Amino acid sequence: MLILAILVGLLYALPNLYGEDPAVQVTGARGAAASETTLVQIQNVLKEQNIASKSLVLENGAIMARFGNPDVQIRAREALVAALGENYVVALNLAPATPRWLAMLGAEPMKLGLDLRGGVHFLMEVDMDTALGKLQEQTMDTLRTDLRDKGIPYATVRKIDNYGSEVRFRDADTRNQAVSYLAPRHRDLVINSGSDNTLSAVMADERLREAREYAVQQNINILRNRVNQLGVAEPLVQRQGADRIVVELPGIQDTARAKEILGATATLEFRLVNSTVDDTAAANGRVPGDSEVKPTRDGRPVVLYKRVILTGDHITDSTSSADEYNRPQVNISLDSTGGTTMSNFTRDSIGKLMATLFVEYKDSGKKDANGRSVLVKQEEVINVATIQSRLGNSFRITGIDNPNEARQLSLLLRAGALIAPIQIVEERTIGPTLGMQNITQGLEACLWGLVASIVFMVVYYRKFGMIATTALVANLVLIVGIMSLLPGATLTMPGIAGIVLTLAIAVDANVLINERIKEELKNGRTIQQSIHEGYRGAFSSIVDANVTTLITAIILYAVGTGSIKGFAITTAIGVATSMFTAIVGTRAIVNLLYGGKRIDKLSI
Repeated sequence: MLILAILVGLLYALPNLYGEDPAVQVTGARGAAASETTLVQIQNVLKEQNIASKSLVLENGAIMARFGNPDVQIRAREALVAALGENYVVALNLAPATPRWLAMLGAEPMKLGLDLRGGVHFLMEVDMDTALGKLQEQTMDTLRTDLRDKGIPYATVRKIDNYGSEVRFRDADTRNQAVSYLAPRHRDLVINSGSDNTLSAVMADERLREAREYAVQQNINILRNRVNQLGVAEPLVQRQGADRIVVELPGIQDTARAKEILGATATLEFRLVNSTVDDTAAANGRVPGDSEVKPTRDGRPVVLYKRVILTGDHITDSTSSADEYNRPQVNISLDSTGGTTMSNFTRDSIGKLMATLFVEYKDSGKKDANGRSVLVKQEEVINVATIQSRLGNSFRITGIDNPNEARQLSLLLRAGALIAPIQIVEERTIGPTLGMQNITQGLEACLWGLVASIVFMVVYYRKFGMIATTALVANLVLIVGIMSLLPGATLTMPGIAGIVLTLAIAVDANVLINERIKEELKNGRTIQQSIHEGYRGAFSSIVDANVTTLITAIILYAVGTGSIKGFAITTAIGVATSMFTAIVGTRAIVNLLYGGKRIDKLSI
């Protein structure tokens, strides 16, 4: 059992010796796949620039080019960005150099945290003005609907300061009737009569506070889902202050790629098409006040009613597939509220045209007075279809250009649309050079701690010290092997500290055993009895000490975040492996050397 455990640990620890290659990954923009033509183009670009690559592989629609060192990697990226243009995303990456035979066995190197592997750190700020502006629009729409349902005529509804709404009526009596009707129905609004036959509806302070809190928390959840679905290992997404979010992505060196992952604010709006406006009037922008013109992908204008039937906030799941004509489509599932809304609307609108509007916020490249990026809202109609029957919680969207775009759209919708756009107020790229320095210093600390323990054990306990040393080395191999096996485990600098700590704990267990054996020898027991009693007597002390440490590590993992979790994981694994090697491992070696033999003297 001991030999098998060590061999398995050694096998899965082995990939960590091969390290990682600096690489450049090329994928098509907006979900498009790279092709063999792209591969040939990249080969030609690298050849023209005299940039040598270790390998160039096309796999799963992405091209991975490996290089000898980070300097060549950066040169290659600059050359490829200039040559490929905006149709492709060129991202710096670190690709494991694990041999194929190890990869086939599922052996992969440990995942390294941001402080070791490098990556990107973002400090993001939620655009509260947009979030509260959306809430203001919803309030105005609700007021219109309530007044219309009650049969109270009104002239106009417009925005006022502090995210409020003002409704104008033809006379004071109608205004007073509206105030009496609306005030009890909207407890979260402060509704007052104004001059000139108007009423003002302003959101209460508590409602504004809840809206801000919801915007931040929902954006955090959506960012976590988005990063997880895009395969970034062990990201850190947490709140900082009232309206800021910290995001750390280990292993990603390209901030442009990271921004594309995080900043995508894609969502959908379902609106009714205003078919009463002719094409000429639409092209010239002459439309009724309740409608607006939105372009299709080919630039054709479509007149949509401003009222939004449903937004992407109600989407619970989305998948991409092909329809009966093998054209790409996105299958949408709605929550109960969204399903009811869609069902009720389509029931009364059979035969009418409904459009699917794709909405996205993009960086304009400009800065505002505070130095923040100015986001531009881009909208396009991706689908117009006739409502032929009543729709429910599930339906599909067609009219998408290619399967990869359908996959990316479904992924963004499944991960959720950001409640409000986010501004990146600080970004830092932590290069692999700093990571290598941390790894080197951590390994040196671990090595010197191991050497000091070995010297002490060998000098003080002689042959039994050598046995304990074997257990220490086996313990280290098992820790690295288990860390490489666990899919959620990430090694950080505090994690290395946890490994050093567990090596000390492993020495402590061997010291207890050896001292107990020496005591039994002094008490006049035979050598075989002393060995047996030494291990049996020390067992309870070792278990008690290690179990209390293990409980502490579990609590740290449960309540801690980021680097604290990394320390807790390596400590917990180290405690378990040290108990195994100190009790089972050394006992097996001692039994092999001394079991069933007549021994006159122990080297201890």
